[in-house]
Amino acid sequence: MKKWILLNEQEYEDVWDRFYDEFAFNPNIDGEQSFKFSCPFITYDLSNCFEGKWTDDDNYIFDHILLEALILCTEEHEYIYALDWHHDGYWMNPSLNLNLNENDHQWKIPFFPNGDYYFFLQKDFKWGYLGHPWEKVIYIFGEELIKNSKELRASRLKKTNDKV
Repeated sequence: MKKWILLNEQEYEDVWDRFYDEFAFNPNIDGEQSFKFSCPFITYDLSNCFEGKWTDDDNYIFDHILLEALILCTEEHEYIYALDWHHDGYWMNPSLNLNLNENDHQWKIPFFPNGDYYFFLQKDFKWGYLGHPWEKVIYIFGEELIKNSKELRASRLKKTNDKV
C-alpha cells in the first residue's frame, strides 16, 4: 500500500468544492474568520512557533501528537484527505509507518501551516485538522479527533477557543 496517493483531477475538484461549501471557506489574510463549523471544534494558537520560540523537540511533539490522533481515528487501511490549498492533494494513510524523524520528504503535506493552508480530513468530513498560516492557528474539529488530540492541551500550544 502507498502512504500517499495523488488525488485525480475529479477527486481534487470534488473535495475542494465540498470543502468550500461545508466550511464556507473564505481564504484571507485580513483577520476575517476563514471557516465556519457546524460541529464541535477547538482552536490552538501557533504564534509561538512563528516567533521562533519553539524547539525542534516542540515541533516533533506537535507532529507526533497529531499523527497519533489521526491513527487513533482511522482504521488500519483507511485513507484520509491531505490537502494543500492551490497545490496537489492526496489520499494519506496515517497508519503506514510515516516516520516523523526521516528527512526524505515523505511528508507531501506537513502539519505545520508554514505559508499555506494545510488540511487533513476524514473522507466524510466527520473530523479534521485545518492549519491557517496567516492567523497562525490550527483548528481541530469533530468529537473523535478532539478527544484523540487531547495531548495538544498539555503541549506548549495555547487553546484560544473551545466550541465543544
